[in-house]
Amino acid sequence: MQAVVSKIKHLRWYICALLFFAATINYLDRQVIATLKPVLQKEGVWDDIGYSWVVFFFQTAYAIGLLVSGRVMDWLGTRKGFSLSVIFWSFAAMAHAFASSVASFSVARFALGLGEAGNFPASIKTVAEWFPKKERALATGIFNAGTNVGILVAAAIVPPITPLFRLEMGIHRHGSGGIRLVDLLDSDLQATLRNTLAFHRKSWNISRATHRTPKSTFHGRNC
Repeated sequence: MQAVVSKIKHLRWYICALLFFAATINYLDRQVIATLKPVLQKEGVWDDIGYSWVVFFFQTAYAIGLLVSGRVMDWLGTRKGFSLSVIFWSFAAMAHAFASSVASFSVARFALGLGEAGNFPASIKTVAEWFPKKERALATGIFNAGTNVGILVAAAIVPPITPLFRLEMGIHRHGSGGIRLVDLLDSDLQATLRNTLAFHRKSWNISRATHRTPKSTFHGRNC
C-alpha cells in the first residue's frame, strides 16, 4: 500500500481537496435548515423561540463534540476517525427528514452538532500529517474555504429546489452526500456503510408510506 501511495504525484493536494469537499458538505448540511427557517416557520413547525432552541441544542452539541472529537482522532487516526464522523453527521442530517416539531428537530440538530464537530480536528491533524510546515497554512486556508462555499451553495440551491421536491426527500438526499465521501476516505467501511444506508432508505420509505405528510405541510408549491 505504501508503495502505491508513494507513486501518486502530489497526493497531499488530492487529500487537501477531499478536506475542502468535506468542509463544504459539513457547512451545507448545517445550513439547509437555517435557509429553510422561514418556510418551516410559515408551516407552523416553530416560531422564533422554538427555532432558538433548535440552534441552542446544535451549538451545545458542537461544543461538546469539539472537546471529544480531537481525542477520538488521536485514538483512531484520521482515516477511521474522520470517516466515522462523516457517517455520524450524514445520518444525523438525514434524520431531519423525520422531524416535524421543535423537539424532534432539536434532537436531530444535537446529533448533527456532535458529528460535525469532528471535521476541524480531523482536518487539522490530516494537514499536520501530510504537509510540510511551509505548506500547512496554505492547505489549512484551502480546506477552510470549503466552509464558505457550503454556505453559498446552500443559499444558491436550496430555495430554488424546494418547490420541486418534497421537503423530507430533499433533506434526506442532501444528507447522503457525506456518505459518498466516506468511499474516498476509507474503503474498508464501504460494504458495511452501503448495507446500513440501504436499511436507512428502506425504513424511510416505509415511514413515508405509513405516515403520509399532508401536501399543505411539506409540498413546496404550498410553501
